[in-house]
Amino acid sequence: MTQPDPVYLDHAATTPMVPEAIAVMTEELARTGNASSLHASGRAARRVVEESRELIAERLGARPSEVVFCSGGTEANNLAIKGLYWARRSEDERRNRVVFSSIEHHALLDPVTWLAAHEGAEIDTTPVDKIGRIRLEALRSAVERDPSRVAAITTMWANNEMGTVQPVSDVVAIAREHGIPVHSDAVQAAGYLPLDFAASGLDAMTVTAHKLGGPVGVGALVVRREIEPTPLLHGGGQERDVRSGTIGVALIASFAAAVEVTLARQAESSARIERLRQRLVEGVLRAVPDAVVNGDPVPGPEHRLPNIAHVTFPGCEGDAMLMLLDAQGIEVSTGSACAAGVPQPSHVLLAMGYDDVAARGSLRFSLGHTSTEADVDAVLAALPAVHERACAASLVRARS
Repeated sequence: MTQPDPVYLDHAATTPMVPEAIAVMTEELARTGNASSLHASGRAARRVVEESRELIAERLGARPSEVVFCSGGTEANNLAIKGLYWARRSEDERRNRVVFSSIEHHALLDPVTWLAAHEGAEIDTTPVDKIGRIRLEALRSAVERDPSRVAAITTMWANNEMGTVQPVSDVVAIAREHGIPVHSDAVQAAGYLPLDFAASGLDAMTVTAHKLGGPVGVGALVVRREIEPTPLLHGGGQERDVRSGTIGVALIASFAAAVEVTLARQAESSARIERLRQRLVEGVLRAVPDAVVNGDPVPGPEHRLPNIAHVTFPGCEGDAMLMLLDAQGIEVSTGSACAAGVPQPSHVLLAMGYDDVAARGSLRFSLGHTSTEADVDAVLAALPAVHERACAASLVRARS
């Protein structure tokens, strides 16, 4: 018997490739030629890369020379924060401070922590309010305590767990007063919010293909030409000598196709997904009245992403609910991370003021371009029994 397709509500982790990106990648995988070679095949490959770069830059409000291709968001974030830190400190060794928010993805949290452990960085962590938005006055106070020592500021554009949009323009304004470069991880935002790198005033911005309907394994750090981050990789000098390595032509072409399709449909798609999210949230609260929907309740590009609904279910473990839903073919996620196989509460929820119990009892439902009303119906049909079983399991565990 053929198994039905799963109900996939984990688009914030990765979203299915759009058909156009699959078609382009399939075609380009048959191409022979290193984009750094001077012969005809190499020049043809280079042309594909540069046309893709131009398209991505145009759609993101950047110059083609500002798009540096990487293996994905994690590498781009590492290149941004480490590269800025090293470059700025080489100009002035007193610049050893990194200011970043308490809700950053581990792709930034971990490299910043590494800089503190191995490169003498002093970390200033900006707190957030109860809906997961950074406190600007706290950020300003941290910067103004000694701006001459700040190497870089980084704050995500939209949080990957809550969907809360951050006041990037205000952060840039604070930094600009002191000539401090600002980076933003826009991985979650790029598919659902209109982004304009030039208008944002940012110095660097991270995007990745697989959150936009493109393939896993390629992303970009959009970085101003005036900024010269210290490279993580050294080799052939590709990507303006910032990111050496043989260029993945098929991946980049597919990335560009995904950007073109997704951003062309963004306004219409985001409105449709927002309606699905609203229906999902209303249904969850009817099924489990004591559930709490986290993050900014106000819709809109200055408030929250349209596709993420993060819900705390008091009295039960989010991991238990995830597995019970998975057994019924419904795929969601928790905000928690695992260390050595042991679930850890979400650092985002802890930063927002939740305790460990509440932080462990949460699920993230994230919709995307393939989501349908039938997907929402399936979740709402399964949820009451799943919640009841998860609460019973938690009660038994508490008594044992």
